[in-house]
Amino acid sequence: MSIEVREIHLRRRPIGLPTPEHFDLVSNRIREPEPGQLLVRNTWMSVDPYMRGRMDERKSYIAPFRLGEAMDGAAVGVVEFSNDPAFSVGDAVVHFAGWRDFAVIDAATARRIDPELPAQAYLGALGFPGLTAYVGLTRIANARQGETIFVSAASGAVGSIVAQIAKLGGLRVIASVGSADKAAWLRNEIGVDAVINYRETADLTAALAAAAPEGIHIYFDNVGGDHLEAALAAAQTHARFVLCGMISGYNSDAPASGPRNIFQAIEKRIRLQGLIVSDHIDLIPEFERKMGVWIKEGKVALRETVVDGLDNAPDAFIGLFKGANTGKMLVRL
Repeated sequence: MSIEVREIHLRRRPIGLPTPEHFDLVSNRIREPEPGQLLVRNTWMSVDPYMRGRMDERKSYIAPFRLGEAMDGAAVGVVEFSNDPAFSVGDAVVHFAGWRDFAVIDAATARRIDPELPAQAYLGALGFPGLTAYVGLTRIANARQGETIFVSAASGAVGSIVAQIAKLGGLRVIASVGSADKAAWLRNEIGVDAVINYRETADLTAALAAAAPEGIHIYFDNVGGDHLEAALAAAQTHARFVLCGMISGYNSDAPASGPRNIFQAIEKRIRLQGLIVSDHIDLIPEFERKMGVWIKEGKVALRETVVDGLDNAPDAFIGLFKGANTGKMLVRL
């Protein structure tokens, strides 16, 4: 048996913001699953900011994409053919062979998902973005009721879940976003306590100081740059900073400048810790149990921006860096 698939390949490595010309849509044929493998028809795939780093040829915590080969990433799909007794045809699974419409994968790399929950939630609130938020708040920041947290890119896949889990935990949440619509969603539907629209703010440091006159205990950083500087200025003594992402510099063709006020980290004894979610997979069972309940009870909102068609996946990915998404950016196949 031979299956024809369509795949997105990385044609060449970008300098700066990627464009559609950096990608190829390729037809290919894959072999029949061997013992211990599955044939999966992908129904949803994820695009995430961290993938920009994988387009560069450099050593990092995850291998770079190879030129002229199918890219990969989180996806959910349906088992079309099983050569492993643990899975049956029709099972819905989450796996890591995205950026294609069909995939042959090792059964050990797939996980069956709860049919009572939306399948695509396993790419967002129930997936690595949600796990990132949970790990950052519980294991790294050790967030406590009554504390104040500042979340940058708070309408994105990770930031919006950080804000919601923080509210469930009794924290005061200050959110930063880049549009009035995103600010309204966070204020009116998520219930954050204060929102800063950084595109309409001449002085982000002053705006954060006004929103948190007594300072912040936690900063969840998805942006870097001026947001990190503002957070350093607003931090209380012994504040905890979760360094999750710095999307403001992902497409820069030169190294980003360090925070001009970084010495405040010493003066205030701030703890800054980087977060790579794959270091914390031991928390998946606990996280999925809690998040599944929150979603079923309506305590966590699943906000998604959906782009249809594998051929439009590059545009969806590029849109992440232009603020095109509210909540999780998804591609429906």
